[in-house]
Amino acid sequence: MIDKKTAEQILAASLKAGADFTEIFAERRKNTSMSVLNGKTRSVNSGIDMGLGLRVINGEKVIYAFTNDLSPESLLRLAEDTAAAVTFGEKSHIKDFSEKKHENRSKILTLPFGVSKSIIFDRLKSVNDAAKTYSSLITEVTTSLSAVEQEILIFNSEGLFTEDKRVRTRITVNSTATDKGEKQTGYFGPGASAGFEFVENYDYEGLARKASETAVKMLLAGPAPSGNFPVVTDNGFGGVLFHEACGHGLEAIAIAKNSSVFAGKLGQKIASEKVTAIDDGTIPNSWGSLNIDDEGTETTKNILIENGILKNYMCDNFYGKKIGLPSTGACRRESYKLIPVPRMTNTYIAGGNDSREDIISSVDYGIYCKNMGGGSVNTATAEFNFAVNEAYIIRNGKIAEPIRGATLIGRGNEIIRDIEMVSPDAKLACGMCGASSGSIPITVGQPMIKVSKMTVGGKA
Repeated sequence: MIDKKTAEQILAASLKAGADFTEIFAERRKNTSMSVLNGKTRSVNSGIDMGLGLRVINGEKVIYAFTNDLSPESLLRLAEDTAAAVTFGEKSHIKDFSEKKHENRSKILTLPFGVSKSIIFDRLKSVNDAAKTYSSLITEVTTSLSAVEQEILIFNSEGLFTEDKRVRTRITVNSTATDKGEKQTGYFGPGASAGFEFVENYDYEGLARKASETAVKMLLAGPAPSGNFPVVTDNGFGGVLFHEACGHGLEAIAIAKNSSVFAGKLGQKIASEKVTAIDDGTIPNSWGSLNIDDEGTETTKNILIENGILKNYMCDNFYGKKIGLPSTGACRRESYKLIPVPRMTNTYIAGGNDSREDIISSVDYGIYCKNMGGGSVNTATAEFNFAVNEAYIIRNGKIAEPIRGATLIGRGNEIIRDIEMVSPDAKLACGMCGASSGSIPITVGQPMIKVSKMTVGGKA
């Protein structure tokens, strides 16, 4: 993309107004996707995007610019224009580059871009057929494969030079059940920091049938009740509740701006002693994993909450300095077009000691959330609102009839204090997270968890 000499010229030009720090993030990204609707090809897309982002920092001031014209002349103009955008002080100097190497934790066996479209179609069609034939009530099934191969180069004025290659592959299944003009859907979308081997080795047909099963069960389900109930959320994607309700409030950008209920609470008890929460970007081949973050810092296993005590935040270099903490390798962005900020990677609640059977049997009347949907949160107040894709009544300690239309409402800082029971079987699930630095792949996770009480919205 660019060589060291060009990088040195760009950094020197961008520093001439006297900034403290300047950084280059260069990227080449290949994207490929295919979707199949009811056994027929719906779309096939592929493309390459390449460009460079330049960040210039002096104290509290940050200037960011980007371009997809990587000619040396264009890049020097970009650096000079960025430097001219603001006057900092005396001219600074860059340090000599020293290449920083790192371990590749996510081994790739088969790049998806080398796999023929016919092989991908055959795999998607078999998944599509498995979902479609589950029930006569299934009227529409869409299966999709998406894959990304991203190469990055990072140079900065502190002398850092590093590079990385990231590959992610994902298949999604969306089943629609219809009866008497009414529709319900079931969705699953596992993925990994892996190549096409992930698709070949995963039981997607079984997953497709589960998606259709969810759609049919919710189509035939009764309305969810409203009120305050004990709530049990299942392992895996149930972790999206912690991700939204608490995770964003533990990112250093929210802490530095004092827009989080968790600001200033390091070392304090903020959750039930049953809760240990972790953000771990080092898990091999996990969807949200990275070898290095988008500042070139190696990712870490970062214990956020330990037995209810707040231990750390998720930090990059810029916002970490603002709150007096080192980077945890959490700096992320969607692409070179966006300025990076601290974000989650693989964020989950660790396993506990309560059996799944004991958790369910402890509830006389409550809600069992098997599959969570999307939601929103206000980090300043921790108020959240979540849809539940698949839910059931718990009656007399047993999972009973399915219900639909349930929503979970509350405050994240209160919910984590009300967690009473945690099973051992923590499980991860992948998704996408949107924030100021764009949409990025993240993993959420948890064991089965019981919250003593939560507001459930449904039919009054």
